[in-house]
Amino acid sequence: MNLIPINIDSIVVGQPLPCALRDEGGTLLANKGFLVNNRLELQVMLGKREHIYIDFDQSDNFRRAYVNRLNNLVMEDRAIGQIADVQMASYGLKKPNPADFVDDADWLDLQTQAHGILRDTQGDSFLPRLERLQTALDKYTQRNPDGTLFALINIAGSETRHYSATHALLVAVVCMVAAREVLKWPEDEIKSLCSAALTMNIGMTDLHDRLTVQIEPPTPEQIKRIETHAPRSVDMLQQMGVADRLWLEAVLNHRAQVPGPLAKRTPGKRLARLIQRADMFAARLSPRASRAPGTPASAMQSCYFDEHREIDEAGAALIKAVGIYSPGTYVRLTTNEVAIVVKRGLNTTMPRVAVLINRQGMPTGEPILRETSQAEFRIVASVPHREVKINHNLDRLLALTKPSALDRPW
Repeated sequence: MNLIPINIDSIVVGQPLPCALRDEGGTLLANKGFLVNNRLELQVMLGKREHIYIDFDQSDNFRRAYVNRLNNLVMEDRAIGQIADVQMASYGLKKPNPADFVDDADWLDLQTQAHGILRDTQGDSFLPRLERLQTALDKYTQRNPDGTLFALINIAGSETRHYSATHALLVAVVCMVAAREVLKWPEDEIKSLCSAALTMNIGMTDLHDRLTVQIEPPTPEQIKRIETHAPRSVDMLQQMGVADRLWLEAVLNHRAQVPGPLAKRTPGKRLARLIQRADMFAARLSPRASRAPGTPASAMQSCYFDEHREIDEAGAALIKAVGIYSPGTYVRLTTNEVAIVVKRGLNTTMPRVAVLINRQGMPTGEPILRETSQAEFRIVASVPHREVKINHNLDRLLALTKPSALDRPW
């Protein structure tokens, strides 16, 4: 048995333990599934022991349970915002500040942080927590935009858990990439853009998550809440101290369907239009209880034309930045191989891909890189996520998205 220490603060009271707790010598203190009712009960169980341990083989279960539940619980009668900065001690070590950039993002953790922030809007901790999340997201996006897009598109296309938070993260990233690489907007506007994208639906976070698993059409009451959530979101943000006019104007107008060039809009409405098109893209990617998700290619094409069926400037910028076949997209090649896009290419239709299924329909085992700019490996079609029936190592695929000296600078 390979024991590793954990921080006592990472044990969520009121929930069954995801794995057994042991002392330094391996003596069992509590079985998996044991319910710790309160902090006092936990202290009594531990006695005078300075450390508590779990089996390394069960550490993923423990970590996932902690991250998934931390932001949804009230611990010892304290608001979630007050416990958001508890040191998880990934297993005895201090939980890193998300603003301290590392090469490999923990997307599960960032998704859960966003979920907690959007659901707990009380107290003075909201803006500092949002700032830390936004700083981390921006650093990941600038350091490795392909990997960031790949991770979020994969999450958005494959699960409904924490839908509103995942949706907000993806919209924010898509908008930042388009604003920075194509539209060349100044950094202060990009910061307001990211803030607005992350918080545009804060006035209906609960409903947003609920509708994802609801089979029936929205009720009249739900429709009313959807239609009025933008001004409600602005009111909530102002109550929490947001004074950035661009941020607030973008949130207020992010559902407006007003075609026309970006230059003729106010700065805030310019941001809102980009968010509105990215919002459409991200929504079409995600599965619902009532329908399957669309492909990234079809989702991106849906935002290319405006309400008058003319080319939309904001939508075109998104496609140019992210690609028709964006990272995370499954595609079929002329070789009849099925691959996943890992990097954007020289143009929107010629990305770098990793083959996962060979022409005989068998898994490749190891991903095989292809350049779709070469005639023999051209893309012939998108493949829906649900049709790819193999398990693959996402960490290994994410490693293929990292920038190298051979990549075209974006």
